[in-house]
Amino acid sequence: MRRASRAALSPLLKRLKIYFDVLKRTTSGYLYVVDLQNKVAMASPNIVRDFGIPAETMGFPAFRQAWQAIMHPAERASVTKTFDDVLQGRTKEGCVEFRAKTRKGEYEWIECRCAAALDHEEKGTLYAGIFRLMGQRTHADAVTGLLNKYQLEQRMKAALDEVRETGRGGAFLILGIDNFKIVNEAYNRAFGDQVLREVAHRIKKILSTDFRLYKLDGDEFGLVYPGADEADVEMLYRSIQTTLLEPQRINDHKYFCTVSGGTVFFPQFGKDYLVLHKYAEAALTLAKESGKNKNIFFSKELYNRWLRSLTAREDIQKSVEDGCRGFSLCFQPQVGADHQRIIGAEALLRWQNSKGRMVAPMEFIPLLEETHLMIPVGKWIADTAVGICRKWQEIIPDFRMSINLSYVQLRDPSFKDAVKECVERYGVSPQSIVLELTEHTVISDWNFINRQFASLRDYGLKIAMDDFGTGCSSLAMFKNLSCDIVKIDRAFVKQILSSNFDRRIIEYTVELCHSVGMKVCVEGVETEEEYELLTKICKVDSIQGYLFGRPETQEGFEEKFLSR
Repeated sequence: MRRASRAALSPLLKRLKIYFDVLKRTTSGYLYVVDLQNKVAMASPNIVRDFGIPAETMGFPAFRQAWQAIMHPAERASVTKTFDDVLQGRTKEGCVEFRAKTRKGEYEWIECRCAAALDHEEKGTLYAGIFRLMGQRTHADAVTGLLNKYQLEQRMKAALDEVRETGRGGAFLILGIDNFKIVNEAYNRAFGDQVLREVAHRIKKILSTDFRLYKLDGDEFGLVYPGADEADVEMLYRSIQTTLLEPQRINDHKYFCTVSGGTVFFPQFGKDYLVLHKYAEAALTLAKESGKNKNIFFSKELYNRWLRSLTAREDIQKSVEDGCRGFSLCFQPQVGADHQRIIGAEALLRWQNSKGRMVAPMEFIPLLEETHLMIPVGKWIADTAVGICRKWQEIIPDFRMSINLSYVQLRDPSFKDAVKECVERYGVSPQSIVLELTEHTVISDWNFINRQFASLRDYGLKIAMDDFGTGCSSLAMFKNLSCDIVKIDRAFVKQILSSNFDRRIIEYTVELCHSVGMKVCVEGVETEEEYELLTKICKVDSIQGYLFGRPETQEGFEEKFLSR
């Protein structure tokens, strides 16, 4: 192959060459400088040697073309734009990371910093840059090209040193992509890597040159924000949310993702990197557990709650291993809307930890589902509730027992057989057992849910959709799911006396349910006025709420409702 001819050095570059020669001998980086007036570029010898650029001295158009040829196609457009912004004076300097093909034909991640000097007419006269390899494990992440967790640790230690010298603190943020595990499961790891690169690219675009984004393990990224307060961090996080609003287009797929954040301020909450990292991770975990797509600021109160969650996991595990020790059931009565007589009850799970404290269901039930311990606990619930149902049917023969069903249980192949075994062992009719599934858990898995429902209903069990109206799938549920009972949430009942809209929602829902053979139970009824309206105007079938009874223990339920 014919070697490109060398361009003659311009007068400006001749004057700079002595400094350029000194610099290239004192750094391992790759250097280049361009005389913009005469369109001549000068590069250090290692660029020619390692990346196959044709010559150390070239005309600038040929130099630019040679560089674009070795850039990875995925980053070429964004990198060229960064360079052009500097060349045309839109920004004073640029910093960009991209892959470039070496002389060996392999792509290496490099970081390039560039700047332009302007004359008195604001026209570019000199353009210079330096870049270095980032591919070493101790420096950069192989997927995104971002500096990795080891470099973040060094950056944080430098920031903490600055605190000791100047007293100026700041914020440490850890960002995590929400539901990223689903990406790898639904598509593949290569798709997931592209998501990581795109998220990194979008976040980097909105960061000023004072910031650097770091890649941590898994789907997490790190940021150090010197001098920041809560308002500064919140503004930055909102900018990150905004830049991720537009769906990603990857391999003809549209993918939308959000990120959660955990932020800790230093030195207020620590002067040691490992401590601060632990605190930021805890805040991130709480952000994801409380709904995702939010940033949570670390506090000792939140951290103690997180520690209690960790302790609770261990405690629950021991409880389950010890035959569900500490678990119990309470029962809330359900009455017929037309006659106010007891027709059944909903079994509600309670848990007392090893220290004797009653733990709120909203705290321990998510832990059971996350750890899949809901599967053995669910079987214990079914056995206990069906046994109690059989006993209470001696007093009310058509008494029915409602049992909450987790999506985790529904996916367990042994669940149906476990329920059948309980029903047959206690000799109750399958139709007296109602399985309640929360609406928001099924919105993306209609086909699977329908198959499971059909199998359970074929056996004779009743299916109820719980918390109807609180999810985003209510109308779709009527179209896609087949169940026996719809339970309308308290959220629609509490304004029913003052809101014509809420009353009509319930009225139309009941009418629609009845038209397709479904019954309607309304939860959260607390006053006689609510009851009158729901029964006489809305024509609901059954009622559950404080008006007729609060959740009671087995003994309390029997004393209050079955001993009359």
